[in-house]
Amino acid sequence: MELDRVGPLSGMDDFHMGRLIYGTGDTDVEFEDRLLAHLKVVISTKLRRNEAFMLSWEHGTEEGSGRSTIWIHPSIPLHFRFYGNKSPALNRVWIEDLMLAANSTGGLRPVPEPDEHSEPGNS
Repeated sequence: MELDRVGPLSGMDDFHMGRLIYGTGDTDVEFEDRLLAHLKVVISTKLRRNEAFMLSWEHGTEEGSGRSTIWIHPSIPLHFRFYGNKSPALNRVWIEDLMLAANSTGGLRPVPEPDEHSEPGNS
């Protein structure tokens, strides 16, 4: 099973880390709950439109660095598992930035959270 921690606070043990489990469980990636909530909106929007796309992330130094990419397709099971029981407030600009990435040739990848009052694409 592949397990990676993703996000700027991924090295902190007291930060809530959720999981994106893709396929039969062979791909199990840890993301901060807040980032995972925003990824869930973008991924579910793309899948609802029956659009396949790539999702990439960087491995932490504890995993030997590097990066991974998976092909997200509507026919493959996907499970979002959050550590916390409360849904975070969503940042519209961050969702739009993530959607721009998902629609690009490079595919969806975690990007830093912008100020919610900034313009999309300027983060």
